[in-house]
Amino acid sequence: MAADPIRGWHAYIAAPKREALDALLSDHVVFQSPAVHTPQEGKAVTMKYLTAATEVLGGPAFRYVNQWRGERSAVLEFECALEGGIQVNGVDIVEWDESGRITRFKVMIRPLKALNAVMSAMAAALARLG
Repeated sequence: MAADPIRGWHAYIAAPKREALDALLSDHVVFQSPAVHTPQEGKAVTMKYLTAATEVLGGPAFRYVNQWRGERSAVLEFECALEGGIQVNGVDIVEWDESGRITRFKVMIRPLKALNAVMSAMAAALARLG
């Protein structure tokens, strides 16, 4: 039986390491952002977005508050606070293949004020990552 990618994702969030993220993702993973119209395809670009998102949203205020699972999918509801006290609520929708590698990662964020703040912070983080 393949490793549980959601358990692996939680471990990555607790201690973000590039190697751990790389091991979780399929080479053909697709990332869907709440701020980018088109899906971002491939491991390299998905790693860049998820690394930036971990930098922007991660930290002591970040926590998953609920989870719903299917056979090879999960919805993870999260909450956190950004600088300035902006409260973020969102979901990560994750799908994986038979080997346990993540094939699709979709993020949705609310409210609009939070999305706007996350978009600005993500742009800066992505620029730093090159």
